[in-house]
Amino acid sequence: MSPVFDLQFQARLNWLSEKTFLVGRGYSLASSAISEGKLPVTAVRIKQILQTSQLPGRSRLNQLFPGDSAIIEFSSPSVFPQAGVYESAPFVVLDSQSNESLGEGVIEFVLRRSTNIRWQNLTINKQARAFAKQQQPCCIWFTGLSGAGKSTIANLLEKKLYDSGCHTYLLDGDNLRHGLNRDLGFTEADRIENIRRVAEVAKLMVDAGLIVIASFISPFKADRQLARALFESDEFIEVFVDTPLVECERRDVKGLYAKARRGELKNFTGIDSGYEPPENPELCVQTTVQTPEQCVEQLVQYLVTQNILLQKIVE
Repeated sequence: MSPVFDLQFQARLNWLSEKTFLVGRGYSLASSAISEGKLPVTAVRIKQILQTSQLPGRSRLNQLFPGDSAIIEFSSPSVFPQAGVYESAPFVVLDSQSNESLGEGVIEFVLRRSTNIRWQNLTINKQARAFAKQQQPCCIWFTGLSGAGKSTIANLLEKKLYDSGCHTYLLDGDNLRHGLNRDLGFTEADRIENIRRVAEVAKLMVDAGLIVIASFISPFKADRQLARALFESDEFIEVFVDTPLVECERRDVKGLYAKARRGELKNFTGIDSGYEPPENPELCVQTTVQTPEQCVEQLVQYLVTQNILLQKIVE
C-alpha cells in the first residue's frame, strides 16, 4: 500500500439525519466539485456548535443530533489535487455503507497542518521486515459478542503460531483498556475511537512484519470497514466468532451480562447497545458446534490456503 497523505479540512455542517453524528465515524462526502464523485472522510472533531437542537439529557461530547449545526474538522485519505478549488464547495454527507443522505454543508478551507506533512521514505520497509521473519504479515481480526470465545481462540491461535516459529502479537480488547485506551468508556463515540486506535496500532505491527491477532467486540460494521481500509486487500482477515447471544449470556464468564440486565452496566453490546454481524467475513467459526481447538485448526488451514502460512510450519 502506497503512503496515504491525509488531507484535513474544516467545514460547516448541518446535520439532518435521525442518526447521531459521531466523531471518529467514517462517512462519504459528495460534491459536484469533487471529480471522483464521492470522497471518504472521517470526522476528526467538532470544533464549534453553531446551533443545537437543545434536547434534554443528550451529551454534546463528540456528537451531533438532528437540527444541529456545527464547525467540523474532517480528514480524508485522498489528496485534493488543487485544494483551493474545493474551498466554499457545497457537499452532502452520506452514510458510507448505505449511501443515505445524512447532512449537508460547505467546505470552508483546508487545514495547513495537513499540507505541511510529508511521508518520510525509509530504507527498511515492510517487505524487508517480512523477509527477515520469513512470513507474510497480516492482521487477523476477531469480532463477536462478549463471551463468544474470541480471546480463547485468539490465544490458542497465537500459541500455535508462536510454537511453529511465527512472529506474532495479540492485541486484546481488555488488555488495551489498561493502557492505550484507558481514557475511553463504552459509549458509541468511545467505541469508535477504541477501534480506530487499535487498527492504527495493528497497521504499524503489520508494517513491522508481524502476524497480528486482534480480538475485539468491534460491534459496528462502519468501524470494522475503516480498520480494513488501512491494510492491503490480502492483509486483513476478518473472523466472525458466531456465537448466539443466548449462549454468550449463558456463559457470562465475567458476570457482565448479569450486570447489564440489572441496569448496572450501560451500553453493553447485545443488551442495550447493538451488534452488527459481518456480512462477508473471510472466515466464520461457531463455538456452539466447534471446540476452540477445532476453530483454531480451521483458521490455520485457511491461512495455509491463503499462502500466509506454509504447510510445513504448522504440521
